[in-house]
Amino acid sequence: MAKVFFSNSSNSNYSNNNEQKSEECHKDTGDSTGHNRAKNNGEGQAPLTVTSLSWFQVLAPSIQQLVVDGLQPYLSEIEEIRLRIKRPLLFRLGDLELTVSKDRKITRRLEEGQLVSREDLDQTLQILSQHSLYAWEDEFKNGYLTIPGGHRVGIVGRAVIAKGMVKTLKEISGINYRIGRQILGCADKVLPFLLKNNRQLYHTLLVSPPQCGKTTLLRDIARQLSNGVEAFDFPGVNVGLVDERSEIAGMYQGEPQFQIGMRTDVLDACPKAQGMMMLIRSMSPQVLITDEIGKHEDLEAMYQALQAGVTVITTVHGDNVDELKQRPNLQTLLQWHFFERIIILSRRQGVGTIEKILDGRTMERVN
Repeated sequence: MAKVFFSNSSNSNYSNNNEQKSEECHKDTGDSTGHNRAKNNGEGQAPLTVTSLSWFQVLAPSIQQLVVDGLQPYLSEIEEIRLRIKRPLLFRLGDLELTVSKDRKITRRLEEGQLVSREDLDQTLQILSQHSLYAWEDEFKNGYLTIPGGHRVGIVGRAVIAKGMVKTLKEISGINYRIGRQILGCADKVLPFLLKNNRQLYHTLLVSPPQCGKTTLLRDIARQLSNGVEAFDFPGVNVGLVDERSEIAGMYQGEPQFQIGMRTDVLDACPKAQGMMMLIRSMSPQVLITDEIGKHEDLEAMYQALQAGVTVITTVHGDNVDELKQRPNLQTLLQWHFFERIIILSRRQGVGTIEKILDGRTMERVN
């Protein structure tokens, strides 16, 4: 698997004594596809067995069998599983797409892949909805739902519109499993740049294209700030987490599926701006964390957080600061010098490659 870097030239090598960290993020073991297989699956303990994976339990039996027959060596690397009616079953592993052929062999030749049938899709939907599609109507209108393990399942089909709003989805035509993973300690190398001193933090923006590790990094930042960082004599603070898309904490029936820290309060599936104000008023956070800002109302909420003395750490899609300057709302935040630290991520040397860490006021590198 592509190496998970989250690395830079910093000499801040330390360990968090409160929780066990991932011992290694990659394994340079080649295979027949030319792709490297990862050792740490981030969900369970080695050796990895397919039946121990929560996402495997909510696939149709026929799809489960294809995974067992062809994908066993790649279980720790699978990032997405895509089911589209009458099209090949696809597995994404980093930048690589694989499928399982009709003779149960793994192949990059997608046109040779086993086709997903209507029965496969309907059985998967029944399992996902616990055999009650009506009960999950509200989740379907959002286009996704969260399953045990913190994995997110995206759904597409025909939208049912009521009063100009999507009420639900019918005639489902595709499902996308986004496999969530936690990498404990991946924030180690950036934390020294986020701490003003052992009590204060910089307002921070994580910038990266999709699927470059910003949510994984954000999750570990939340966990460590919440628990405290002994190496920096940082005692731990109340963290308010607005998880609008249920990806950071991966809440399932009120319980976070990922480790997010002992002092973290989560507002799940709540609009960011509204959630930030709710947390400020009710939970007294020292730090607010949320994912993917960009709307005007987000700016208003962040300004209120600033006035309340609350540190904001958030993310945005993008490749660089110049790109952000082309978006009016983000341009405003940059002109305000709201963010004191800007971390640019990419996938250049693997998921989570840290390209640079900038001082948000001078735009000069600090790493």
